[in-house]
Amino acid sequence: MFKNRRIWWLVGGLVLVAALVTIFIVRRNATTANGLYETTAAARGNLQAIVGATGTVRANQSAELVWQASGTVEAVKVKVGDAVKAQDILATLQQTSLSQNVILAESDLLAAQRSLEDLMSSGTSRAQADLALAQAEDALKTAKDKYEGANFKRASDTKVENTQSQLDILNNQIAIARRTYALFARLPSGDSRRSGALANLTSLELQRDQLLAELNYLTGTPDDNEVAQRKANYELAQAQYDDALLRVERLKDGPDVLEVSRLQAQLTAAQATLNLAQVSAPFAGMITQAEPLPGDQVSPGVPAFRLDDLSHLLVDVQVSEIDINNLQAGQEVTLFFDAISGKSYTGKVVEVGRVGSVVQGAVEFTVTVELTDPDELVRPGMTAAVNVLVKQLDGVLLVPNRAVRVVDGERVVYVLKNGLPVATKIRLGATSDAVSEVVGGDLQEGDLIILNPPAAGLNGPMGGGRPGGN
Repeated sequence: MFKNRRIWWLVGGLVLVAALVTIFIVRRNATTANGLYETTAAARGNLQAIVGATGTVRANQSAELVWQASGTVEAVKVKVGDAVKAQDILATLQQTSLSQNVILAESDLLAAQRSLEDLMSSGTSRAQADLALAQAEDALKTAKDKYEGANFKRASDTKVENTQSQLDILNNQIAIARRTYALFARLPSGDSRRSGALANLTSLELQRDQLLAELNYLTGTPDDNEVAQRKANYELAQAQYDDALLRVERLKDGPDVLEVSRLQAQLTAAQATLNLAQVSAPFAGMITQAEPLPGDQVSPGVPAFRLDDLSHLLVDVQVSEIDINNLQAGQEVTLFFDAISGKSYTGKVVEVGRVGSVVQGAVEFTVTVELTDPDELVRPGMTAAVNVLVKQLDGVLLVPNRAVRVVDGERVVYVLKNGLPVATKIRLGATSDAVSEVVGGDLQEGDLIILNPPAAGLNGPMGGGRPGGN
């Protein structure tokens, strides 16, 4: 019996030794693992997904103003820093130094103004149009009667009767002249009485022949050429009447609109020529550069002023095609400036480009950001770092981007379990520069995530430190 006790004590001692050795080994491995791996517990938190880029501040609108004519600067009315309104005159040239066409433009302008005033206030044009219409109506009626009259009579009955009467009188006179000539016909050919009687008879006969031809024409039927001519005259009279009627219609409610437009065009042309002698502001803004001084000799194209509309300050940034679909107008923006230390500014996205361009092999889109709280420290030309907040998530499970790996085409993190790294599949959502949202997979809150998992057998970390989407 004693011998059996010794055996049991021996077995128990061996079991105890084995247990102690096992505990020692496990603790040593855990200590070793804790020494090799940097870990952090998977936890919930807030995530701000941002898209970052850099750009240069610019004014809402800018213009380089140049001289349009040659001459001597007479007056400069603004200086750098002055605020101006649209159409304000900034500088002018001496009139005596201008070209002839610019000087004469003032005369053209005054003439066009007077003509326009006369046209707008005078009733002469309407009265002339009414008179022209009445005359055209009479001419049309006459031409129509001639063309459409029965047999196309060449003359009235009165005209025919009068011509016939004249012809009858001539015939009577010719009969008397013949009798007179018969009295002297036997006299010598050189006798004055015989010659006078013959001359009188011959003259009357010529008059009769002409009058007879006229009578035959008046009582005859028009030929084809005459019919065609009467038709053409009728059509011309109709067109002239239509034109006169149209002019009356145009003037019915006031001056002719076309004539008013013509005079206004003359006014505009003359004023544009006069404006060559000055530089004006095309929009409201601030003078940021002023070149001319009184007495300067200038010519077309010589710089005069730079004008910037600083009421809105904008920053154009280039965003990768990977991030562009996360941006939209109205998103909040934070801006930092190298030239303004210790201060940040806010803004908003106002325009997202619809067409990308290739820059050094990468497709990028232009996104325009507007500062909402600018101050006098922010100036056009400064470089700005722009962070666009594309998503705000609260209380979501997060993993550090540096811990995410790809194994066999799937995203994983390594979790420390019993002192050993264990690959755990994850599915990611929104991401920022440092952390990403976990939207699926086997990772649990509180798991110890290895930030520096062993490289053996792994495909390596995700490129750029940002795992991206699901």
